[in-house]
Amino acid sequence: MNWIANFVRPKIGDFLNRKDMPENLWIKCPISGEMVFHKDLDANMGVIPNSGYHTRISAKQRLQQFFDHGAYELIEMPKVIQDPLKFRDKTRYADKLKDARRKTGLEDSVIAAKGPVSGLPMIAVVHEMQFIGGSLGLAAGEMIIKAMEQAANEKLPLIMFAASGGARMQEGILSLMQLPRTTVAVEMLKEANVPYIVVLTNPTTGGVSASYAMLGDVHIAEPGAVIGFAGRRVIEQTIREKLPDDFQTSEYLQEHGMVDLIVPRHELKSTITRIVRLFLKLPAYEEPAVQLEDHSSDAPLLNGSVGKNEVANPKPDNAAIEN
Repeated sequence: MNWIANFVRPKIGDFLNRKDMPENLWIKCPISGEMVFHKDLDANMGVIPNSGYHTRISAKQRLQQFFDHGAYELIEMPKVIQDPLKFRDKTRYADKLKDARRKTGLEDSVIAAKGPVSGLPMIAVVHEMQFIGGSLGLAAGEMIIKAMEQAANEKLPLIMFAASGGARMQEGILSLMQLPRTTVAVEMLKEANVPYIVVLTNPTTGGVSASYAMLGDVHIAEPGAVIGFAGRRVIEQTIREKLPDDFQTSEYLQEHGMVDLIVPRHELKSTITRIVRLFLKLPAYEEPAVQLEDHSSDAPLLNGSVGKNEVANPKPDNAAIEN
């Protein structure tokens, strides 16, 4: 009886109460088929180590990687009408919004933040693909315009990380209206002599690529990103021709003059810093020097150990920015 009570019953209880194993512990590379542990992938900024394939990362991860020490201040989302057309197909649009907010923890598909990048204050606008495909609606358009107005008023560079399937059909004409409105906001940046740099990630398509995503001073793309307006199949059916295998990729667009640079994710921050400082006529950024503590001769450093770091935090030249 003791054997049943002490061994069999606990085993049965463990089996019945066993938690399901998460399905995303291992990620398969779509190019090489390599299986990568999710923690290793996160540590490598979402890039498959051997193949170099850039997986999609969340908007919050993007901000964490871009700003110094992951420190930034979110710009508040403007208040808009949630479901202006009372749209409904299989499910209500209002329910889709609630589900997307629950999954992502965001109010809408675009977030904006202000913070230091290599010691220089910037504003970053990022699309969240997990929020209804990163689609552009009324709230997202208002967020982009607000961020651009703030960048123009404060004379701060604006970096746009675009990733979207296009305009949001559930908002109809109100979604399409955001294309010309954001285009006007881009002109505000140009009139204020504020650098506007666009980073095209996978995918950037539809109305987003037909408006503010292709109006930057410099266009940077991540390797292998899909960038275009209409889908590949639609184009092939329209022109009745077979398109190249690399059509609408970063590499294809750079070859045809639509993209200025293709930059791996690990080098994005340093590349953007160099470009912004070039626009603002600021000296090249130097990595902060790590200084060692002053140890006495009777207490030497052992095994190359380092004392307390004193990291410099260079401040931007406001006069140069205003000019």
